[in-house]
Amino acid sequence: MSPPARQRVRHALVGAGARAEMFVRALALDHSDTAELVALADVNQARMDAHNRWLAELGHPPVPTYRAADFTAMLAKERVDVVLVTSVDVTHDAYVTAALRAGCDVVTEKPMTVDAPRCRRILDAVAETGRRVTVAFNYRYNPLHEQVRRLLADGAVGEIGSVHFEWLLDVRHGADYFRRWHRDKATSGGLLVHKASHHFDLVNWWLDARPVEVHAAGRLFFYGESGRRHGYARDYDRAHGSPAAADDPFALRLAEHPRLRELYLDAEAEDGYQRDRNVFAPGVTIEDDLAVLARYSTGATMTYHLTAYAPWEGYRVMVNGSRGRLELDVTESDHVSPAGAGALKGAALHGDEAAVEHGAARLTLRPFWAPPVDVPVDGWTRQGHGGADARMTRVLLGGEPDPLGRAATAYDGALALLTGLAANRSLDTGAPVRVADLLTLP
Repeated sequence: MSPPARQRVRHALVGAGARAEMFVRALALDHSDTAELVALADVNQARMDAHNRWLAELGHPPVPTYRAADFTAMLAKERVDVVLVTSVDVTHDAYVTAALRAGCDVVTEKPMTVDAPRCRRILDAVAETGRRVTVAFNYRYNPLHEQVRRLLADGAVGEIGSVHFEWLLDVRHGADYFRRWHRDKATSGGLLVHKASHHFDLVNWWLDARPVEVHAAGRLFFYGESGRRHGYARDYDRAHGSPAAADDPFALRLAEHPRLRELYLDAEAEDGYQRDRNVFAPGVTIEDDLAVLARYSTGATMTYHLTAYAPWEGYRVMVNGSRGRLELDVTESDHVSPAGAGALKGAALHGDEAAVEHGAARLTLRPFWAPPVDVPVDGWTRQGHGGADARMTRVLLGGEPDPLGRAATAYDGALALLTGLAANRSLDTGAPVRVADLLTLP
């Protein structure tokens, strides 16, 4: 007698913007044997309709759609097991806590939320309900980062004394945070929360440590109204329909990208959200050049720098220990091609980007008293965050074993968030900030 068929886990997704597409596609195609998408919720019907059209193209039937105000009713009616939260960052906590109290588990995009009170509400709801929150820190699943974790855990550099971490966003990818809702720190937490939480989580995971004290400095140097000083400013508010944006390399051309046009340009009439703001227009409240010094529970320190206006994209990590040094050097794109300047990272324009922009990765172990060793890493690719996206969905949606503990908990999400929040507080005060003064964790 054959065993009974495995029941698929029922997923609903809230936040039907571009961040949802990876999960929707993975549910429809890659993991349809273990998981299913049963509903969408959003503040904008046009965006949900776009996802349903794309599901039809994949051979998947449309799913019911719900206004965000009907989120809890959707959970009950559609008998949801797991909620995927891919909405605007400042709204995460409301959906996460409502889902937990409705008896669902949650997978939320990073950052888990944007401030300490919202973080406390999520942690309290986890403790109260016993349900699970997983933060989609996809960089944990990058083959390079997995290998770093293994080497450090195996003592390849001995006791860790310090980490230096430099992250460069090029003038295509970096600019995009200044076109959309991320430009407002109240909704995104700024780049130290929205973007750097990836990086702070990696360091926490690699060191198996928690941040204790953070000191930061930074400013809005390049984007916003600083663009006039550098000679880049153009006098328009949003790119679509503006003659002044026609030859601006920093302008996003929504009409030239079918997916973005459907999600945003065609949906504007419903909620007024503009995806293609001028990156040099007034109103930017986040920084683009940031330096952080952090001290950890193990005594190790980290120096971190994020630049959002670099000519190339990639990062360098150096871990110094009592037995040597580990160096990771990644070039995701060695420059921004003129044809790709008005596109998004990973979105080829007229086939030019893949042909002319190059990437590479190198992991080097430098032990004391011996020549350096190049560490081979299989599986790294320039697509999908180094191959991490597909590996993450195999764990979170497909049930693949996770011996490295890559699936980040709400506690992990809080630790990454608190590094960024402490850094933001330090930007305001000019003084070091103790993480425990922001939020007490067990």
